[in-house]
Parts: sequence; structure tokens; C-alpha cells
Amino acid sequence: MLYKGDGVLICQRKFTMVLLKEYDCLTYSPVSSPLDSIVKLSKDEGTLLPDPRYYRKLVGKLNFLTNTRLDIAYSVQHLSQFMQAPREPHLKADVHVLRYLKKDPTLGIFLSNDPSYNVSAYCDSDWAACPDSRKSVNRYIVLLGDSPISWKSKKQTTVSLSSAEAEYRSIRKVVGELVWIKRLLEELTVMCADPITVFRDSQAVVYIGRNPVFHERTKHIEVDCHFVWDKIQEGLIELHHISTSVQLADILTKALTGVKHSDLLSKLAVTSSPPT
Repeated sequence: MLYKGDGVLICQRKFTMVLLKEYDCLTYSPVSSPLDSIVKLSKDEGTLLPDPRYYRKLVGKLNFLTNTRLDIAYSVQHLSQFMQAPREPHLKADVHVLRYLKKDPTLGIFLSNDPSYNVSAYCDSDWAACPDSRKSVNRYIVLLGDSPISWKSKKQTTVSLSSAEAEYRSIRKVVGELVWIKRLLEELTVMCADPITVFRDSQAVVYIGRNPVFHERTKHIEVDCHFVWDKIQEGLIELHHISTSVQLADILTKALTGVKHSDLLSKLAVTSSPPT
């Protein structure tokens, strides 16, 4: 979405610098990842903030940045869960995100002029990731060529009873997004090749997708299964298994170390642009 010298990038950079100044983070040392991979946040741990509006305002502004900064999408989604009763550890994690933004306020997505319009997607889930509700986290990234054009990190609305169920609910979300993207591209007279490859690091989901036979372990997600099967039969998508080590959607699922976080960003064509 961002090019070097693009007006959107300049606006993003200015907004980030204003945000750092507003929350007195200009003198803080930068960090290499949006969230500390060691710290585990809970809704009941820590002292309640005297004024929750301060926290809510900051998270709202960070949420605005996720429109162009997929690298903080998981962090903002995670911190948004504590809006009702924010505590000191939650605010500290918010400041950690600001320190990460300070490291490179010009970080953005590069869209190349490659004439190829191949669409692909990576999706995954983190089973029972929430320590308070044990709900899983869905995430997906849709690529046009090598550049991300759509992404989401969101906690599931119901508790999944197995990792396979969590994974299948996740793939249902990305397939729905791909249906919409395909229709949008067709309206723009951009024809993308079928089928669209969806990469997963779960063998169980690939087997369920290829085997249209219900059994006791899958009957409670029949609607999701039928929807995905229909799109496979129509030729819209095909499922491919990949190693967890090359799962690009991991950046939207959990707090990563700085090295892992930077490695995934480089694979997603997320780069920094110097001021023009």
C-alpha cells in the first residue's frame, strides 16, 4: 500500500511521531518487536489504572495505524481485549508498542509493479491462546504477488475443543475473505488465476478439506466444512501444507522475538523508506 515518497507514507510517519511525542516516548529506547515475547498479559493481574480513558485513547490510535502497519496488528488486537478494565501491565505493553514504532516510523508495505496478479494466502490459529477465556486466535494474510493486501488477527468468538477445530474455523475466515477479493478484482477487470493457494501448517486441516466425510470430531463444525469444501470443488482455492518455520501468518498470532519478527517482515515485503 505504501511507496517511497507516497503521501500515505508521509502521513503515517507524521502521525507516528506525533503519537510518540503525545505519550512522552521520544526519549525511550527503541525495541525490536511490538510485544515482549516473555510477558503474558491477563485481565486480572496488576493494578487498575485510575483513568482508563488514557489507555483506551492510545489503543484507538494504534488501531488506526494497523491499516498500514500489519506488524502491529496482533499487538493491538491483543491489547484491545483489556479496554473495559485496563491495568498497569497493559499500559506498559502499550508503551512497548510505541517504543517499537519509534525504531522505524517509516516501515510500510511495498507494492511492486509486477504484472502478475497471483493471489495466495497464509492462515493459521493459536489454539486456546487466551489465558482468561481459552479462546483461540485466528490470523490470515492475503498476498497479491509478494505484497500483502489484506490481513486480520482476531480472537474467535467461541471456544474450540481441539486445535484442528480452531484451525478450520480460521480457514473458514480466510476463504470468505478470498471470495470477496476475487469478486473485487473481477469488478476492477483484474483477472487472477484459479485456484488460489491457501497455505497451512496443519496436516489435519488439509486432510479434512480433502475428505468430504463427516465423523464425530467434525460434525460440530459442519457449516464451516461445507463452505470450505464448496470453494474447493468450485476451484476457487486449494489447500497446501507448509512447515511452521515458513508460516508467514505467525506474525499475526503471537508475540515473537525480534529476530523472528524481522525475518517475517522481510518475507512480507515490509520495508522502511527514508524521508524524501
